[in-house]
Amino acid sequence: MNGIYFYDDAAARGFEPFALTRPGCELRAGALLVRERWEFALGLKSAGFLSGEHLENFDEPGAPNSAFRTVPAGAVVVNARCAAGLTRLLPADAWAVEDQVAAVTLARPVDVAEFASGKIKLEGLARADGRRVEATGMWIGNVWDYIRSLQTMLVEDVPLLAARNGARAGGTTGVYVEEGATVESHVFFDTSNGPVLVRKGATVQAFTRIVGPCVVGNDTVVGTDRISGSSIGEACRVHGELSASILLGHSNKSHDGFVGHSYLGRWVNLGAGTTTSNLKNTYGSVGLWTPRGEKDTGQQFLGTFFGDHAKTGIGTQLNTGTVIGAGANIYNHMPEKAVPPFAWGDGRPYDAWKLPKFLEVARHVMGRRRVELSDRHVRQLSAAYKARWKVTRKRSK
Repeated sequence: MNGIYFYDDAAARGFEPFALTRPGCELRAGALLVRERWEFALGLKSAGFLSGEHLENFDEPGAPNSAFRTVPAGAVVVNARCAAGLTRLLPADAWAVEDQVAAVTLARPVDVAEFASGKIKLEGLARADGRRVEATGMWIGNVWDYIRSLQTMLVEDVPLLAARNGARAGGTTGVYVEEGATVESHVFFDTSNGPVLVRKGATVQAFTRIVGPCVVGNDTVVGTDRISGSSIGEACRVHGELSASILLGHSNKSHDGFVGHSYLGRWVNLGAGTTTSNLKNTYGSVGLWTPRGEKDTGQQFLGTFFGDHAKTGIGTQLNTGTVIGAGANIYNHMPEKAVPPFAWGDGRPYDAWKLPKFLEVARHVMGRRRVELSDRHVRQLSAAYKARWKVTRKRSK
């Protein structure tokens, strides 16, 4: 087998506000990125991804590049909407999750152009008489499923990830702390609903309550409030109440304000007092904007989805089921439930960032965490700016 290639099908390419700026394999599902989950399950390294043309210059530390020309025979192609379980898989021609093919070993070289539409069926690329293995994992049918499945996945992920990384058991049953992490005095861990993992380089400050299932990522600092049921990626800053949410990495929620059942992309910064609603006053199902119109999620609890580089001003209040596009900068107002990418302002009609200014700010923000905004990343963000979507009023059937 010649490495893993991750395929964004047509559904994955509609997972906004994230699909504009990153491939699906670079989204966090449970405790890990989708890419990391499959690398562990198959024991292989990533070799590339297959997605929209606007992502051909995607450049992020540790992530694969966009595939070029041909995917070789013997390579494994994975549907990026499937999050593999954290158990080793036997070699096969096809791997199925919930009786649906999630990954295949290519029987022949395949031109990258065959994946361009997002409509190719993976099962047609494997040997017809080959070996099929049933695998553990979870399908992500809609963007809100990352939040819907979070608690279940974390309960399963944390003990396996802790054992794999040699994390020591803490004084409380179900608490695991990796070497190099810091847990200050007067921290309370509640593991009645699931385990907790504090990863290498992370700091949990005094007077913090961590409620499992929960992961505090590498080099992240959390402190002085209630952090519950969340998957926090690397190099984040979290203060104030956080519940049932995913932080992809390198994002800041550094002040008071409640954030619940929400997903923060990379380089998100929430101003002091930013608060998300995650429950309607009617206790009814939450609707969410998608590129195909607003959809009923069937979820009683759902907060805000923040695209990469999104920012909120002080005291911003966000309604249930809000989508903030990549690069948007909003303030002084409760925005509508869908804010376009790279928007700027306190309500419609929004202005838009000037691209050079946006890139200047992004370079400064990333530099503060010692991450370079490379020339390739500039080209990718420029392509995203050009391809940015607009908000339509169409309702789905």
